[in-house]
Amino acid sequence: MKFNEDSQMTTRTRFAPSPTGYMHIGNLRTALYEYLIAKAQGGEFLLRIEDTDQKRYVEGATDIIYNTLKTVGMNWDEGPDIGGNYGPYVQSERKPIYAEYAHKLVELGGAHYCFCSKNEADEEKNEEMNIKFKDPCKMLSLEEAKKRVAAGEPYVIRQTINKKGKSKYHDEVYGDIEIDYDELDEGVLLKSDGFPTYNFANVVDDHLMNITHVVRGNEYISSTPKYNLIYEDFGWEHPHYVHVPPVMKDAQHKLSKRNGDASFQDLVAKGYLPEAIINYIALLGWNPGNDEEIFSLEDLKKIFSVERLNRSPAIFDITKLTWMNGMYIRALPAEKFHELAMPYYADMPQFVNLTALSATLQPRIETLGDIPAQVDFIKEVPDYSTELYSNKKMKTDAAVAKQNLPAIRDVLAAQNVWTNEALFETLKGLAEKLGVKNGQVLYPARIALSGKETTPGGATEIAVVLGKDETLRRLDAAIARL
Repeated sequence: MKFNEDSQMTTRTRFAPSPTGYMHIGNLRTALYEYLIAKAQGGEFLLRIEDTDQKRYVEGATDIIYNTLKTVGMNWDEGPDIGGNYGPYVQSERKPIYAEYAHKLVELGGAHYCFCSKNEADEEKNEEMNIKFKDPCKMLSLEEAKKRVAAGEPYVIRQTINKKGKSKYHDEVYGDIEIDYDELDEGVLLKSDGFPTYNFANVVDDHLMNITHVVRGNEYISSTPKYNLIYEDFGWEHPHYVHVPPVMKDAQHKLSKRNGDASFQDLVAKGYLPEAIINYIALLGWNPGNDEEIFSLEDLKKIFSVERLNRSPAIFDITKLTWMNGMYIRALPAEKFHELAMPYYADMPQFVNLTALSATLQPRIETLGDIPAQVDFIKEVPDYSTELYSNKKMKTDAAVAKQNLPAIRDVLAAQNVWTNEALFETLKGLAEKLGVKNGQVLYPARIALSGKETTPGGATEIAVVLGKDETLRRLDAAIARL
């Protein structure tokens, strides 16, 4: 194990995803907790790619993993792309290591050679579904088994479980766990193609890489005793276990990329900010001990503690995430928001004041994905009914609009200073001059400029976005419709 200057064991965690597609929310949350556990203790965060399941491998998925972690600011200290003292960090490149330790485990009595006629699908099924398998090959002497291996007979290496009674271990979230050894299956450790199963590869890698804390879903609580037996057979110390409950889409169903639930990439494409996503998922199973909800990654690194992880499943609430994302959008520097909004302005007309448009949108949207629906009228006024001028609260209708719009057009045509403040004062002054409420001037002007009942910003903000020439053109068109 690695120690720091204070002779204390350095906290080392690892994120070990399978390159099978986009990063789903539950997987990203696991990575976040692993990162925070390490960084809160001044430790090290490793990235390891678990690609032993070659059937589910997706080309380009590893790059997605890299890009996702970099996007949210979770930089790793060791990994396939940057190296480290414990590589290689891709499991398919570590096959000889697993073979060495699997055969060694056989010698130690913790595993045995199995020659049963079972294809790869059966091996995978037995591993993943925890099916109890009574292996007759377990009764073979080691000498006889080795002769069959030497003769070229196909085999797998299965775990050997001879212990009776109860396995006991401590989990940082669920406390002391007891599981009867009779409930454990003697699953495959090394498949016939030389690839290890998840159960074995992770134990070997976590030991060799000096991992001190393992974070994973609580579905692995019942199989952890199998891992502990391997640690014990080798005489290794097992890591601290941090089993976390799942992230749920509702009370009955887990979030799952296999079921098409939203991935991190999906959320970003819909206009959610990476910082908001990370903030939100941190709270899906962890609480800070107070009512605060807005935390940067740097904040989380300072205050995160395993003790505040919850045992109960967390439901992914898109409404809550959307609210939080809106908070992040409004907190952005104006220049940053404008930069993020620019891709949504790609086909805007030349007359549009894009800076003014961003200033209008930023306080009023929850996601960047809201922008297209909010600004569609900027490109072209929709075909609207004059009934849209009717508003009881503003005491307006088509007749009021027909009376006031020409005067509005005239004062704006004479306007030299084209800012929101100046335009508002001009139209407010016009209302006073006409002896009407402000709304009887401002509301008809907004309808005339937008053709919509609801808009991001009022009449004067829209006028600034459109510019003087386009504003007057739209007012002329509106007057002609009445």
